[in-house]
Amino acid sequence: MLGRRVIVEAFLRWIETAKTGDRARAANALGRAYLQSEMTADERAAAEMAMTFLLDDPSPRVRLALAEAIAWSPDAPRSLVLSLAEDQPEVACHAVTCSPLLGDADLVDLAARGNGATRMLIAARAHVTRPVSAALAEVGDEEELLCLLENDGAAISGQSLKRIAERLGDGCDIRNLLLDRSDLPADARQLLTQHVSNALVGLPLAQATIGLQRLQRISREATEAAIVSIAGDITPREIPDLVQHLRLNGRLTPSFLMQALCAGKVDFFAGAIVDLTGCGERRVRSILATGRMHAVRALYESAGLPRDISVIFVEATMLWRDAARKASVSVTGAICARLLEKFRHHDGAHGEIGELLDMVEKLGVAEQRQSARVYAALAAA
Repeated sequence: MLGRRVIVEAFLRWIETAKTGDRARAANALGRAYLQSEMTADERAAAEMAMTFLLDDPSPRVRLALAEAIAWSPDAPRSLVLSLAEDQPEVACHAVTCSPLLGDADLVDLAARGNGATRMLIAARAHVTRPVSAALAEVGDEEELLCLLENDGAAISGQSLKRIAERLGDGCDIRNLLLDRSDLPADARQLLTQHVSNALVGLPLAQATIGLQRLQRISREATEAAIVSIAGDITPREIPDLVQHLRLNGRLTPSFLMQALCAGKVDFFAGAIVDLTGCGERRVRSILATGRMHAVRALYESAGLPRDISVIFVEATMLWRDAARKASVSVTGAICARLLEKFRHHDGAHGEIGELLDMVEKLGVAEQRQSARVYAALAAA
């Protein structure tokens, strides 16, 4: 014990008068000796005490030299690494980015209490676990989350990706990185389409040229079309989450549901009806596939569709059944045409019904144009 005290006291007397460069070299040498040299337990304890004292050195050069010497090692004193990790960024970078002694709890705590520079260092670690990514997704700013999304060693859960989309999806760079990910959940992808639509509606030039009301309608229709497209590409297990997300955000409108039905997104449409009615999936699918007309209509009305609108949905369902049996080509176009033929000139084709039929007509026109493109391509081949 006496030998250790003498060593530490001598070291402390020396650094009181030593120049900054000498103190930095001594700190680095002391750290390397601690990790690489054979020491007795007494010598090791003395070295650790001396390094602890260096944490209070007024020069960041000294603390940086110590961090460079020990931060990478699993054998470094954990207390020193924790202290270095909370130092100013140029010192902390070594501990935060590479120390194996910092566990998930340490990094989550640093992300919550630290500044943007600290969170950036965490996001740049070679391996970032899901809990740490979740903490960054909750409190990180755009630059920090860009770093996280660009880090191939970061494991990010679907829920964290959605949280990033909610918080910062209006930023172009964040949005592009999210949309490039194959593991982006469908509800997060929908959020990003909404951010794009909101940005369009908010453009003063577009408002002046097109008019706010028309711009809002165009934005709504484009968003619905994008969601329907997303719904056709997701796996069955993702459908309930997307449906619930859309319902909570008021997106399961009659117009949107009709678009999904006419576009042939049958699995998604069935999932939406399950969510809206509370009926079991097997029962809903059975009614949609084989139920009599009055049963289908009752199902739609239990989903909250008004009676005059439910009639149009029943007709669309029957048309889909018939098309499925005949394996018809251009199913969507045929269904749209039949619905317009039957309901366009009926009494009451205004208001919500009129909007519904307008959407059906636009969907039919889009299908015709797509068919024409395919025909032209085949003819030119």
